[in-house]
Amino acid sequence: MDYHFVYKDVEGASTQWDDIQRKLGNLPAKAPPYKPPPFTPAEDDDSKPKDKSWIDQKTEEELSDLEDEPDLDDDRFLHEYRKKRLAEMRNAAKISRFGSVIPISGSDFVREVSQAPADVWVVVILFKEGIPECGLLLRCLEELATKYPATKFVKIISTDCIPNYPDCNLPTLLVYNNGAVKANYVGLHNFGRRCTPEGVALILCQSNPVLNDGQSGSDPSREAVMEGVRKRFIEKVVTRHEDEEDGSSSD
Repeated sequence: MDYHFVYKDVEGASTQWDDIQRKLGNLPAKAPPYKPPPFTPAEDDDSKPKDKSWIDQKTEEELSDLEDEPDLDDDRFLHEYRKKRLAEMRNAAKISRFGSVIPISGSDFVREVSQAPADVWVVVILFKEGIPECGLLLRCLEELATKYPATKFVKIISTDCIPNYPDCNLPTLLVYNNGAVKANYVGLHNFGRRCTPEGVALILCQSNPVLNDGQSGSDPSREAVMEGVRKRFIEKVVTRHEDEEDGSSSD
């Protein structure tokens, strides 16, 4: 018998001699036969159960396209939940469109400020580089812009906005809503001796609900906004006090 006869099996090429040597322990065992993973057909979107999690996985565009979906018309819960999710997505998109102090030029002013949507408050700082008071107020506004992303904050070089505007009036803050000036603050002294973000927030909201964090519900009144600003101010004071106490106790 030819012990070196090569044959193929499901485990690959081998010889009878190799098989004998494996039985005697002179060769390592052959690798297990390859088994392909079981085939799983891709799940068809139409076959998925139409429930709350199905709605949660949809994008804003997909939810809009489902407006005339017959299956949703027959399910009142899903019909209402689709509308709720769509409103949440659109509101979140509206909130997240700002969140920083946006630099603009004179040619941008009408589009970015005067023509801003009626439900958006716009805070404009007229400034110049190299003036310490401008830098201080800008840092305060940058912090407020992150805390109140539904309020639009913009900055513009003073003479780009108003030709020959005196540097002695800087920084100047203008507050716009619905295309009109609602308040103006000329000089840093308007915001107190220390000029903190919390102090600036309180001044801005004295007469109008300027600051909007997008999370305070549907009440846009000045009182509701002021209450939110005060709450943030108190929370920061308490946190700072606790940090100071922790620092003194560790010494």
